[in-house]
Amino acid sequence: MRIDGHHVPLEPTLPVAAVARRLGIAPATLRTWDRRYGIGPSGHTTGRHRRYGPADIARLELMQQALLRGATPAEAAEYALRTAVPSAAATSAGPATAPDQPPPASATAGSVRAGGRVLRLNGSSPLVRGLGRAALAMDSTAAQQLISDAIAEQGVVAVWDTIIRPVLSAVASRWEHSGEYIETEHLLHECALAAVIGATPLVSAPRNPRPVLLCCVPEERHSLPLYVLRAALAGRGIGTQMLGAALPVDALAAAVRRTAPAAVALWAQLPRYAWAAVFDQLPKTRQPVRMFAAGPGWFATDLPDRVERLEELSVAVERIEALIDWRR
Repeated sequence: MRIDGHHVPLEPTLPVAAVARRLGIAPATLRTWDRRYGIGPSGHTTGRHRRYGPADIARLELMQQALLRGATPAEAAEYALRTAVPSAAATSAGPATAPDQPPPASATAGSVRAGGRVLRLNGSSPLVRGLGRAALAMDSTAAQQLISDAIAEQGVVAVWDTIIRPVLSAVASRWEHSGEYIETEHLLHECALAAVIGATPLVSAPRNPRPVLLCCVPEERHSLPLYVLRAALAGRGIGTQMLGAALPVDALAAAVRRTAPAAVALWAQLPRYAWAAVFDQLPKTRQPVRMFAAGPGWFATDLPDRVERLEELSVAVERIEALIDWRR
């Protein structure tokens, strides 16, 4: 192969199984990403097996990173598709620009700066930029107060979707490019968690006599969205039992036996932790328990018929409330 007079070797490609092992996800997830979101092998044609090149794999990794930062599957796919990734051919023919490399602050209208650090927040609202500045300045008081005030005005789910998630995503993106900002991400996470817990009312007389059990699947430690869900349900008078991150299967089974919940919502942020067999290990109870697979990690997982998929927090709140109302 020749480009502008230069000999360029063909890019090496990998089959679906090899790419799935490399990313730590199921082959079915790759096929779903290709079919539903267009994140697939660029050279694939009908009648040929899927073969992924370096640029294709780079886009899959970008999608995984976006999911880890809290993006929905559709948002993660859009991010991966619009981000330029270098190919082996482009690298051989000439220098390539780093994918999605943040431009200098002077060229970015949506950037925020604090203490010599810059965070890219293009097209963001004043509240998002304010939270970004507080996070960069390591000002936990200002960050938590801003989140708390926004929750009081807009509601916890809206603040998660439009304020907290965008800043967490921008901080994580900077960490990926520079290896810095880990302390900023941790501070922002703790401020958001404190504000969300502070905005969670105590439900002394819940609408549901049997609680809704909330926890993450085994190995999943991204529990902040689950606290947002609990706060939103509590605001509607729905009682929950929060068991938090990375709950072992035997502990989850014991909790189901002891609490006889009306529903169980298992959160998975990443597909690698979305293990559908966990639902089959839950014990039978005298009264039926509704099962929900909550979070973006489940979107490509084949679920039992009795399990309902809830990818968006707003949808999860509505569906769980509808269940409670139906059983009253």
